[in-house]
Amino acid sequence: MNNLVILPILIPLIAATLLLLIPKKIKLQKVISVISLTLTTIASVVLVQVVYTQGIQTLEVGNWRPPFGIVLVADMFAALLVLTGVIVSFTCVLFAFRSIGRERENYYFYAFTQFLITGVMGAFLTGDLFNLFVFFEVFLMASYVLIVIGGTKVQLRESLKYVLVNVISSGLFVIALAYLYGLVGTLNMADVSNKVAQAGQPAIVTVVAILFLVVFGLKGGIFPLYFWLPGSYQAPPYAITALFGALLTKVGIYAIYRTFSLIFYHEPQITHQIIAVLAGITILIGAIGAIAYWDVKKILIYNIVTAVGVIIYGVAIANETGYAGGIYYLVHDMVIKGALFLLAGAMFAITGTDNIKKMGGLIKRHPLLGWMFFAACLALAGIPPLSGFVGKVLLVQGGLETGHYVFVGVMLFSSLLVLYSVMKIFMNCFFREEVLTAKEEKGSTKGLVYPSVVLIAISAFLGLGAEFVYPYIYEAAETLMDPSIYIQAVLKE
Repeated sequence: MNNLVILPILIPLIAATLLLLIPKKIKLQKVISVISLTLTTIASVVLVQVVYTQGIQTLEVGNWRPPFGIVLVADMFAALLVLTGVIVSFTCVLFAFRSIGRERENYYFYAFTQFLITGVMGAFLTGDLFNLFVFFEVFLMASYVLIVIGGTKVQLRESLKYVLVNVISSGLFVIALAYLYGLVGTLNMADVSNKVAQAGQPAIVTVVAILFLVVFGLKGGIFPLYFWLPGSYQAPPYAITALFGALLTKVGIYAIYRTFSLIFYHEPQITHQIIAVLAGITILIGAIGAIAYWDVKKILIYNIVTAVGVIIYGVAIANETGYAGGIYYLVHDMVIKGALFLLAGAMFAITGTDNIKKMGGLIKRHPLLGWMFFAACLALAGIPPLSGFVGKVLLVQGGLETGHYVFVGVMLFSSLLVLYSVMKIFMNCFFREEVLTAKEEKGSTKGLVYPSVVLIAISAFLGLGAEFVYPYIYEAAETLMDPSIYIQAVLKE
């Protein structure tokens, strides 16, 4: 069953290669994309269940024993993110079938989407820091193409900033890897954890830890390193922004969770305190940005920043409840951000604008779109019984257990600002006086709403079915709390 670990990486990689060979056969590209994502989803579901029943799964590539060879590791944390990531990707691709346009389809949109999924899945499943860098580069190169595909002026402008920031980030990543390798002589995460624990994390390792935090903070969008995100994510079409918002920042967050629970956990009064402060500021900056704009896409993008702060707070708490809350909220946010961007994309298809002041009365002819957006708003703000509520309750509980009363207050206050920001969209765009008549609408929502319905249903399941989901989340949190579980599974000690 260990070969199951590589399937979520291998299937989209094979599909991407095939899609490169048939650039003009769009219908066949769509069929291959659906087959690939269906198989990857099935493999991911089986992987989650196998990890739950049999424990952490590892695959030693080429039969080279770690720490000398490449190893893929699927613990529950990674497996849950793989499953969530592929489901959200599937819905984004289905949305793209009706929205992305023939011009972008002719320029390898589906191929590079599969390459992006390959990189994201690999980043979640690798057990080696150097291969984490490699998979980062795989999905970044795919994202460079996706952010510029279509060649509009705003895309070209923002792509320069996006590429520059990520090139700098990748350079810093290599420097951090070089320093760490020079200190411990290995980059296998389980082996690095052992070596750092034996040395007691001297001051130089703490400095390297902060350097990794900068690298992953740039990828994840933590204050003050989020500056590139609002403009870059606003440039491409909604199907691509949904993919970026749901997946790419989450890989940076995953890397912070993994490294600061497995490797750099010996000096929490320094490292984790810095993470706590940055998380709090990130939440406030994101919430203020969200309420400041009257642009649908911009509001949702700033809500990505807010969520990054909330999720990262789970690392700062560093107890089992905090980790469980952070993981639950991470899964929820991947699902609900995907849903919100796809619903906003359907609104754009109708109106041809993101300006809230130029919309109104959409509920009259598009009730399903309106009520789905309303449900997504409630989930985003953490209103019960939807998915955001469970994660926030666990984070609040974990924060109170560690005495982080100010931060808990900031997080709860930000929930009100988040709710206000998205309800501003809902009330003005759906219930205000009608702006466009039926004849003036720019396009149809045919096929655009149903991918979001799937994600809203998953959000409802995560909330109403919390009793079923929580054992999986708890197992993931338990592995983060006790590094020896991961180390023993990888090194077979």
